[in-house]
Amino acid sequence: MSRAGSSRPKESDGEFRQHQDLDTWPRFAGIDEFADVAVLVVTFNSERDIDRLLTSLRQEAQDQSMKVIVADNSPTPWTLDSISQHEDVLAFSTGGNFGYAAAINAALKRAGEAGSYLVLNPDLRVQRGAVLALRRRMAVAGAGVVVPRLLDEDGTVYPSLRREPSLSRALGDALLGSKVPGRPGWLSEIDYAAASYRHSHPIDWATGAALLIRSDVAGRVGGWDERYFLYSEETDFMRRVRAGGFSIWFEPSAKMVHARGGSGSSPLLDALLGANRIRYVRKFHPVAYARAFRAVVVFSALLRAPLSGRRRIFGLIARESRWKELPHAAAFPALEDGPDVIPYGAIIIPAHNEVAVLRRTLEALTLPLASGRVEVIVVCNGCTDGTEKLARSVAGVLVVEVANASKVAALNAGDCATSLWPRLYLDADIELPVPALSATLKALSGEQGLLCARPAFRYDTDGASWLVKAYYRARNRLPQSSASMWGAGVYGLSRTGHQRLGKFPDVSGDDCLVDRLFEGKERAVVDCLPVTVRTPRSSKALLMTLKRVYRGNSELGELPGSTQRTVTELAASVHSPASALDALVYTGFALAGRLAPRPVRAWERDESSRVT
Repeated sequence: MSRAGSSRPKESDGEFRQHQDLDTWPRFAGIDEFADVAVLVVTFNSERDIDRLLTSLRQEAQDQSMKVIVADNSPTPWTLDSISQHEDVLAFSTGGNFGYAAAINAALKRAGEAGSYLVLNPDLRVQRGAVLALRRRMAVAGAGVVVPRLLDEDGTVYPSLRREPSLSRALGDALLGSKVPGRPGWLSEIDYAAASYRHSHPIDWATGAALLIRSDVAGRVGGWDERYFLYSEETDFMRRVRAGGFSIWFEPSAKMVHARGGSGSSPLLDALLGANRIRYVRKFHPVAYARAFRAVVVFSALLRAPLSGRRRIFGLIARESRWKELPHAAAFPALEDGPDVIPYGAIIIPAHNEVAVLRRTLEALTLPLASGRVEVIVVCNGCTDGTEKLARSVAGVLVVEVANASKVAALNAGDCATSLWPRLYLDADIELPVPALSATLKALSGEQGLLCARPAFRYDTDGASWLVKAYYRARNRLPQSSASMWGAGVYGLSRTGHQRLGKFPDVSGDDCLVDRLFEGKERAVVDCLPVTVRTPRSSKALLMTLKRVYRGNSELGELPGSTQRTVTELAASVHSPASALDALVYTGFALAGRLAPRPVRAWERDESSRVT
């Protein structure tokens, strides 16, 4: 076996120690050179993890020649920036988030010649000697694929070994989950037996966090199936390896620590996991078997629907018409079409104690920030929870601090902090999609002379009570809801439009004020990818929100005929008993919001939807 470099880093408990001077480490081979191992890594916002993985791989380069290829699915350049200090690593942007399988295939195309390919998650740390142990097992067993023992960060063994999906195993997992880990193998897809993780042996498949693939096997089996955006792609690949007559082995002496933070978790990802299990079985089994398997997967989701956050997962899995809502491959417009996709402009975000939600709001703006064409100003007013510290941790964000908790003061302070036009005013709990941002800025910068605009929006009522859902169903049917400037949590002003406004006055409803300042062709709702507005989850939270809204309206003065218009639109929206009930619920909340006492607070808002 060839060696690359001779400097041996210090070791402690089998783990590497970070070294700042990369010149003392073994270097990776060039892409045009043959290497014993070509390491393939897929990244997505992995700037916090990737350097530790690469550093741990350098010590493995003492035992064999290695080259490293990183396919980056991130929407920002930060992951690639963090890799740039490793000049001997080939790292490239895929131009979108195309999924795990597609990125592996892209890396394979650039890898060149190698004896084997090592697929690794970016949040792994390779313990000393692990890669050599995988290669030895491959040589001794004649295996097509070898997988290591994965450890959690506390040193415990992660049950990464899997059995081929089957009806009985899916039913056992549906009924028992991770309980009764000692049940027979035909009742569990996961191998929980502690003994299985102590000795080398052939397996059906394992989680795709780490696997060494023989180069001739990779050529025979072909690329990874890109129809799986995430999950089941490794199940599919390793089934095809076995079908080709090659074995898959587990090697416990090869150890890697897995932080297990790569893709995170959410209802959409959990639903995608179930949907892709169904897709996998449909690919390899007869129709009747696949239908029975689908029924078991849906049944499993139904059993867990009463648990917190699981109802939505059941709805997404059970109705295949909704699978289009699940994460899927998508190109990044700004990376695909060039920097001119995002116009110049500013985004002002007033924030009062918004630690729970501000990070996701700013993460949605990473691409505009990276473009250098959009200025993002977070105005922290009266914050006591570290909102300003969180905002400063995001590269490119300008943070302004205001002593008192006042949205109006924050809006005016944000105006003073920028000279760019147009300007969008964004609530701290609203994630603004890049297409919506671009479309709104373009509309305000265009020749049609718009003074005010906002993107389209949709209500997210997941987790809300049925009364709240009924209220928003009725509200959605009112034409004024889709045509007004309020309600979306974001609106924008051109320079001329802002001149009409001047400073924001001391009123509660800034969006209602803006809505009244402009009319007809002066304003527009932009037809674009909608912003998602999370509604209150409880009747109490909704009533509190409505109190603030109606107090703001009273401060501005009721518009003549506004109540009559609402009643007329509400009556016209009734077309069935269900819509009549929704209208009745809407009326009840509207009356309660108008008639209930409305004490003035420094900053009133719904807390029930402000969850991480």
